[in-house]
Amino acid sequence: MATAIERAVADSEHLLVQAGTGTGKSLAYLTPALLVDGPVVVSTATLALQNQLVEHDLPRLAEAVTPLLRRRPTFAVLKGRHHYLCMAKLEHADEEEPADTLFDDPPRQRWLGEAGRLGKQIQRLRDWSNKTTTGDRDELDPGVDDTAWRQVSMPARDCVGAARCPYGADCFAEASRARAREADIVVTNHSLLAVDMLAGRHIVPPHKLLVVDEAHELADRVSSAAQAELTAEAVERAGRRARPLITPAAGEAIAEAGDALAAGLGEAPAGRLTDGLPPLLHHAVTLIDASTRSALEAIGDVKGDDPDPVRKQQAKATLDELSTTAQRLLEQAAHDVAWVEKSEVGAGRRALVVAPLSVAGTLAGSLYTDRTVVATSATLTLGGRFDTVARALGLPLPSAGGDAAAVPEQRSGRAAAPTSGDGWSSLDVGSPFDYPKQGILYVAAHLPRPAASGLPAAAGEELLKLVTALGGRALGLFSSRRAAAQAAELVRARTDLPVLLQGDESLPILVRKFREDRASCLFGVMSLWQGVDVPGDACQLVVIDRLPFPRPDEPLAAARAAAVDAAGGSGFAAVSVPIAAIRLAQGVGRLIRSTGDKGVVAVLDSRLETARGYGAFLRGSLPPFWYTTRPEAAIGALQRLAAT
Repeated sequence: MATAIERAVADSEHLLVQAGTGTGKSLAYLTPALLVDGPVVVSTATLALQNQLVEHDLPRLAEAVTPLLRRRPTFAVLKGRHHYLCMAKLEHADEEEPADTLFDDPPRQRWLGEAGRLGKQIQRLRDWSNKTTTGDRDELDPGVDDTAWRQVSMPARDCVGAARCPYGADCFAEASRARAREADIVVTNHSLLAVDMLAGRHIVPPHKLLVVDEAHELADRVSSAAQAELTAEAVERAGRRARPLITPAAGEAIAEAGDALAAGLGEAPAGRLTDGLPPLLHHAVTLIDASTRSALEAIGDVKGDDPDPVRKQQAKATLDELSTTAQRLLEQAAHDVAWVEKSEVGAGRRALVVAPLSVAGTLAGSLYTDRTVVATSATLTLGGRFDTVARALGLPLPSAGGDAAAVPEQRSGRAAAPTSGDGWSSLDVGSPFDYPKQGILYVAAHLPRPAASGLPAAAGEELLKLVTALGGRALGLFSSRRAAAQAAELVRARTDLPVLLQGDESLPILVRKFREDRASCLFGVMSLWQGVDVPGDACQLVVIDRLPFPRPDEPLAAARAAAVDAAGGSGFAAVSVPIAAIRLAQGVGRLIRSTGDKGVVAVLDSRLETARGYGAFLRGSLPPFWYTTRPEAAIGALQRLAAT
């Protein structure tokens, strides 16, 4: 992998590298990165990997290569502005009531209680501001909640810039950017990388090599960065910020627009808007567009001699974001998808959301220009090919790359076939794990095809047999909270095994208890499919209740599938199957985390065996475990593990 990256940089060719868990891929890309003339940027999807790079891998590597390079390589972390304490915002932190508490019930009494706690946290932040050298929220221990941090941090859109800010010379965010410009290796995250691309690439320092680790997450992060929304709370907050700068009539117009949006969201059902905005929402969005544009014109430009340029910029930025989003929703462009989002419980959150149908064009136009890109992950191939991920990342496919509307044919070999296109190539470096000897993939092919939501009775009985045979040590990954709760209730009622259910306590505490108690079971939903790392014999059984296809009410997935169908392809094959393949591979990957791990992955969805086409495709996207559909083989293996 290191040699391939060195060659890619020399040839100015982009590279996709699949490298299994335990390969040591971070050292494989960091080592050749030190030979690049100029800064190198590494982007990660998770805070855990970012911390691993900065706290462990980079310091060890820097120490190891110092004698050879005759200097110590430097590295820095680059985060978004909102991760850093803003001294200008801190000065007025006590003056602004947190908007999210104003809409609680009963609002005023609740706010009075929140205000006391909030005041204490802000005072602690003031004390910390006199001690910290970085202003980085992650270095604040103990931390503060999100409400308090929002009072003292500045989103990029609200910032007036160091030159016009009274605290510009002492800005923590500017200092972090200065350190990044001087470093050999800059570690950032996919969200900031996405914002950088959408903003014309002026945030991340210029560089010749970009390494995208956990690259299977990048397209989704770019989609999130390009997503926008309107909420009644945001409109109210914008009006409150602008009120000192505009006429009472203009402020009233913004308030009326917010009330209209609240009414429209109350009437509209949750879900994708396939026929444009409903009349009430169209009226509300039109009012938001008109009132915010009028207020922006009244406020005018932010000037150097303004008495409070920071407050003025904040008001303008909030209004401008609402105006831009409103115009985007009114335009109803074919490349955008709009939907109404509502919390499942109570009044909760209500929002009108718009997002791009695809970000492949954005990635194709912004990700690869003037730099070499190396994209790596443990799950870059689907069905034994790189084509699907390459397409999602905006890379051109070769003419024989296959039809997007067809499920690729299952390949006979388990290693991914190398693929190349115009200006890029791929490599699968394999895995250090002996999957056929370390693990079993058991598919309960005898079970009925899952239909209703929740946990079917037959699947519940199968789950009981499996966890009883092993005596715990089971991680249950479920498609819904209802199914996870039903499974927990069943196992608690029919066995003496301790069951940890996601939501009962914080996830870190649940995972720690799961590691410490070999008899325990941990059941949960999607965040467990990717975020749990439990090597050793604490986790020797992973149970997946059903194939993780996107739900029909997931707006973006549904819209993308519909677009493929309209073009004459199969939206299910081109959209739903690849999503399920990546999720399934991530879930299955929870089992084998080290060379000494052993266990069974049990999939209680017979379609993985019986479905023509996509069943084989999904299996081909998984590690090459020893495969069986015989219950007695899985039960016997678990009983032998229990005896060790």
